[in-house]
Amino acid sequence: MTTTPHTPLTSGLDEQLPGLRALYEDLHAHPELSFQEVRTAGIVAARLREQGWEVTERVGGTGVVGVLANGDGPVVLLRADMDGLPVKEQTGLPYASTRTAVDRDGNEVPVMHACGHDLHVACLLGATAQLAAHPDDWSGTVVAVFQPAEEVGGAPAMIEDGFLDRFPRAEVCLGQHVFPAPVGFAVTRPGPFMSASDSLRVRLHGRGGHGSAPETTVDPVVMAAAVVMRLQTVVSREVGATQTAVVTVGSIQAGTKENIIPDTAELLVNIRSTTPAVREKVIAAVERVIRGEAATSGAPKEPEIVRLPSFPVTVNTPEATAAVTAVLGDVLGRDQVITLPEPLTGSEDFGCFGTALGVPSVMWHFGGADPALFEGLGPADLLEQGLPAGVASNHSPHYAPMPEPTLRIGVTTLLAAAAHWLR
Repeated sequence: MTTTPHTPLTSGLDEQLPGLRALYEDLHAHPELSFQEVRTAGIVAARLREQGWEVTERVGGTGVVGVLANGDGPVVLLRADMDGLPVKEQTGLPYASTRTAVDRDGNEVPVMHACGHDLHVACLLGATAQLAAHPDDWSGTVVAVFQPAEEVGGAPAMIEDGFLDRFPRAEVCLGQHVFPAPVGFAVTRPGPFMSASDSLRVRLHGRGGHGSAPETTVDPVVMAAAVVMRLQTVVSREVGATQTAVVTVGSIQAGTKENIIPDTAELLVNIRSTTPAVREKVIAAVERVIRGEAATSGAPKEPEIVRLPSFPVTVNTPEATAAVTAVLGDVLGRDQVITLPEPLTGSEDFGCFGTALGVPSVMWHFGGADPALFEGLGPADLLEQGLPAGVASNHSPHYAPMPEPTLRIGVTTLLAAAAHWLR
């Protein structure tokens, strides 16, 4: 990795980094579930006000929007997501989370920043501080969006709450996400960058009874098991080898006692796809399998299939992506920035902002892992071979980015990308 370049907007960043590190560790130790980011939003709003930004809270629930107008020039939107996940942390860090919370279904669950959103918040607050401290070095307006619920409808919720009319209309939307690659490495691509995401809540109906007399019942647990196994064939047998889709059953809930066959079983299903045709085909196949297995099992009534929040493919505007790729190359080194050959199977709703505004939109991923874990592997090797053994991925209970120099890089890349548009 080359040395992070010094620019007028990064002047004084070194002095800010210890405070950003402390903020990051505090956020990591106090994660909050989607649409419950009250403490985090309060910290964000207070920091933005201290920096001199115009602040609006509770946008789309717990979202925070800061606006800094600084003369004539383009309007640039920068976004960070804030929510944690229902994961029990196992990193062993001194600032590891021990928090629990009640989820939307009333269950008490552990909570962890297992996807790096705490780092995103700290990086964007670092960038907003630098912009506020150097008004003579840029011109335009920046809209800093701190978004709740990245994968469960946070961006649409903010848009439905009047985002387009309440704030200056951005001319470009920029966002970044940390991922388990070596610090100093980044990826993006023009066109489809991340997959569409669709989720289903499925309730299978059986007929309960005593575990000693299964012949008198219709066992929804066996029905659920059959559904899970059969769903594995949707991608392997119905999606072409040159197409991309992922089907995941992330939750099965049924019964409370070992000798009682329950009346119902509930599944949560997630579907990822990269084209509208594959998306439609896979969703239809998943629903067909669910209904077919219920019928085969003799279910007393049709399964209930409820669509949960979904969002389309994240699409990077080609011309704007070329500009950001060049900027990232200036910051990290040309050989450290890779244009992906195919979209990622991960999903997120950042693209909803650019789509709703009808403006260019670019997202990139930047590395946050210790380079020593990737000894001997270059960027091309990572694309071909995947993560080495022992490197935790996002959503793992062991996942935690290196605070340094990831924080420095995350602030610098946001500032550099924004500066391409700001005068």
